[in-house]
Amino acid sequence: MRIALIAHDKPGALQIRKDNRDAHLAYIEKTGCVEMAGPILDAHGEMCGSLIILEVEDMSAARGWASGDPYAAADLFTSVEFHPWKKVIG
Repeated sequence: MRIALIAHDKPGALQIRKDNRDAHLAYIEKTGCVEMAGPILDAHGEMCGSLIILEVEDMSAARGWASGDPYAAADLFTSVEFHPWKKVIG
């Protein structure tokens, strides 16, 4: 199933994101369940969150994937939402 993970960074956490980005991208590559992903941008074009489409077995697997993300270990996010998602276009 596809899950849309939407996460918002803590205010003022851009440097935490930058410091952990390489590890986050390596985790995405290693786990192989990310269909597409990218940062959410603020009004100034700076990264302030994440939108990740996961292809996983179930919601529990999505939550497990998120808990293993280096961004989670760095305590980057103020909120993380999980939504079942259906691809229609693209």
